[in-house]
Amino acid sequence: MQPATAASRRDAASGPVRPDASFDHLLEASRRELTGYCYRMLGAASEAEDAVQETMIKAWSRRDTFAGQSSLRTWLFRIAHNVCVDMLRSPQRRARPMDLGPSTRTADAVLGAPLTEGTFVQPIRDDRVIDTSGDPAVVAEARDTVRLAFIAALQHLPPLQRSALILCEVLRWSAAEVADLLDATTASINSALQRARKTMAGYEPSAGMPLEDPAHRDLLAKYLRAFESYDMDLLVSLLRDDVVLSMPPFDLWLSGPDDVIAWFVGKGSVCEGGRLLPLGVNGAGGFANYHLVEPGLWKPWAIQVIETAGGRIIGHHNFLYPELFDDFGLPPVIDERPAASPADADRAGTADESR
Repeated sequence: MQPATAASRRDAASGPVRPDASFDHLLEASRRELTGYCYRMLGAASEAEDAVQETMIKAWSRRDTFAGQSSLRTWLFRIAHNVCVDMLRSPQRRARPMDLGPSTRTADAVLGAPLTEGTFVQPIRDDRVIDTSGDPAVVAEARDTVRLAFIAALQHLPPLQRSALILCEVLRWSAAEVADLLDATTASINSALQRARKTMAGYEPSAGMPLEDPAHRDLLAKYLRAFESYDMDLLVSLLRDDVVLSMPPFDLWLSGPDDVIAWFVGKGSVCEGGRLLPLGVNGAGGFANYHLVEPGLWKPWAIQVIETAGGRIIGHHNFLYPELFDDFGLPPVIDERPAASPADADRAGTADESR
């Protein structure tokens, strides 16, 4: 859990503001790192964006009060931390469906009513919180700190412990720096960090396959082929025995290849004919799943997060929130319908006029 390096921390926002520096530029240079911090604190991309936007507004309105006694980075993170703490006053903790109750056999599965968006940890694109063009080893470690299981585990920590763990273990701040940011003592930060590590030890996720691993790329390519062709024999060969399938905003989840395949050929058969667009999401391979609505036309359906380990798929998480597609910068539709010929257009116009 140590993706940042000492060199990576010496960015445009790491020291006192230079007189000739553009304040706007310095704020924007901090956006990705602040988004990563807020996402890990809050567990949802939309809330992280709101927190960062509020941080930027507060920073801009208070820019004349920044005395340069600490780095701009520390000053911004202090504002962001306070914004996140205010947003965390809700008693509800975001979670995954697997954290809310036992799995269900497909034969007994009932979706029920969708739960509120605030119930679940929500996905985020890797490039919004990670510099994916950086050193591959650093990027790989950073991806581990945005995996769904890690984000869900963080939500079990009180805000002080959560912040201390993120700042020290993920962003590589020293305990003294965190103490300065949170107006606490170094001893209290070390104590909070120790308690946070103990809690997190009970939520250690399986080690995922590196995205750059050729075996991982091959596995995802086979999955894409299996899903789009709806080849259940191929799909089941890619699943580990303890694979889980989840579908927020529903709390239903399934476990094991038999129940996963039974779902896809039963109540989940509406997925047949779908199209997938690859994307990097939550440190894992993922896809935007478009639902077939008519021949040649697909519309947004779900963001898939495909977790892998040991050469097999261990998690198939489907976030059924079509509104996320715009946030992810994805096409609003996939339209491969044949273009109407001029003659067809003329006939359509004549038909309209005759009505």
